[in-house]
Order: sequence, then structure tokens, then C-alpha cells
Amino acid sequence: MAQQTTSTVLMVRPANFGFNPETAANNFYQKQDGRPNQEINRLAKQEFDHFVNLLEQHGIKVLVVEDTLEPKKTDAIFPNNWFSTHEDGKVILYPMFSPNRRLERRKDILEFLMQSGYRISEIIDLSFFEKDEQYLEGTGSLVLDRGNQLAYACRSVRTHEVPLAYFGRLLGYQVIDFDAVQLVDGKEVPIYHTNVMMHVGSELAIVCLESISLASERLKVQENLERSGKKMVPITAKQKFNFSGNMLELKNKEGEKFTVMSASAHASLNKAQLQAIQRHTQLIVPQIPTIEKLGGGSVRCMLAEIFLPLV
Repeated sequence: MAQQTTSTVLMVRPANFGFNPETAANNFYQKQDGRPNQEINRLAKQEFDHFVNLLEQHGIKVLVVEDTLEPKKTDAIFPNNWFSTHEDGKVILYPMFSPNRRLERRKDILEFLMQSGYRISEIIDLSFFEKDEQYLEGTGSLVLDRGNQLAYACRSVRTHEVPLAYFGRLLGYQVIDFDAVQLVDGKEVPIYHTNVMMHVGSELAIVCLESISLASERLKVQENLERSGKKMVPITAKQKFNFSGNMLELKNKEGEKFTVMSASAHASLNKAQLQAIQRHTQLIVPQIPTIEKLGGGSVRCMLAEIFLPLV
């Protein structure tokens, strides 16, 4: 059975972090800021470095790659959207909604992984879907239960059914897709990424069930989580807006498990929810307010899990 949790992640240190108007069209978590770009970038680097240190203090291996100054990539700090790695040595490259985010796909990062001693047996490039305006943004669109080969996905302008079905066939995953919505200025709009409203760990699932509007689809998600032995911790729509669905479970070399969540996510959860999580894992809680506010993504988006075998 495939492992659900890794002890190694890749993170991209930002060179030009900032507000991306292209992605803001459907990412309602992004907020513009009057501060100068230089100041924003400095703060983002500071938050990034503290986060890396925190992970390393808990025995998690972090492979840090510097973003390139040119071309300018405001969202390079979120590498989980453009690639995923798998235990059989496969690397999947994904089709991205925003043209300026497609620049983040870097062959030299894959070369760096190979130079670091990881075996890549096959690179499967799904970016050809972009020609037909069909998108699937990595482990933003896909919340994977690797051990049970289940892929949870909420349909949106960044998560289309054709590439989703293609991914399922390619990797032998059962796709559990559904519509998930949120209220923005009194209107119901689709949630842009699945990893905003749910997280699946080795024993736990954090999920905003109330965002799944159709009762039949809500039941389908619940039943699959229960059948695969996950203990569910429901979160509210308000907690979701504080990135409490955007978590990731990691482990260290000793096998100790950690749930990584941001300080804003942690502050939004109640005592019972935190206790439920801590019954299964320890917590790692970085402070990344600048990254969350301008980037509209949280800790999970910053972590590209490395499941590749060592050479």
C-alpha cells in the first residue's frame, strides 16, 4: 500500500512574491495590499525561512529551491499546483489555469531532485490540456488518499472533469468529484481548489461538508472517507476562510506524525477540533500572514511532497 505521508518536501523560496491579478479572478482568498512590492517580498521571504526552520526543527527534510528572478513569478512559492511525485518514480506535470503561473514549471527543479538522489522513472506532462482550456492544478485540485487510491476533487474553473478522469485512469485512482461552493458578497461561487476545503491524512480527514451543496455528493464524500477508515473532523465555512482546510500531514525520520497548519487556521479551530487532531498527530504551526493574504494560499500550497524512491 502506498504511503500517505512523507518525511521530505520541496519548497520554492520566492524571488518576486506578490498579488497576482490573474489568479484573483476566482481566488477570493487573495487580498490586495497597499504596501510596496519590495516590503511584501521581504516579509514573504522572512515567513518562508521561519517555516522551513520550523519543519527542520521537527526532523522533516526540506529541499529548498530558489525561485528565478526572471521571468517574474508571483506564485512560485506554491509549487504543489504544477507537479506531484509518486512512489513508483512518476512525476506528473499539471495544466494550469493562469498563463503567468505556467512559467513555474521548471525542468531544472526536476533535475535538482535527480541530483539530490531521487529516481524519476517517468515524467507525465498533462499541460497539453491547456490548449483546450482544461485545467487540473496538482494537489490543489486533487486531495489524494494515496493508500486507498482515492482522488477527491471539487469541480471548478481550475479543476475540469476531462483531465481529472484522465489522471484517475493514468494512476489507477478512483475519482470522487463534487461541487463545493462558498458565499462571496452574498453570492454562491465555486471553491477554486479542493485543498481549501479538505485535507486527508493517514488517519484523519478535515472537511468542510457544509460547502458541498448536493446532499448526494456530500454523502458520497462522507462514505468514502468512512470506508477508508478516516476519522472525520468537520470544519465550518468560516473556519475554511481562515485556511483551516489547507493542512498537510508529514512525518519525520523517526515516524512521528505532524499536522502542519498556519497560525490563522489554528486560531480558527475550537478546542475539541484541535484535540481530535492532536489525538493522531502533533502540530506544526507557522505564521505566514503575508503569504496567505496576498497569495490566497496557505501551508499546504507551499509544500510539494516528495514520494520518489531514492536511487
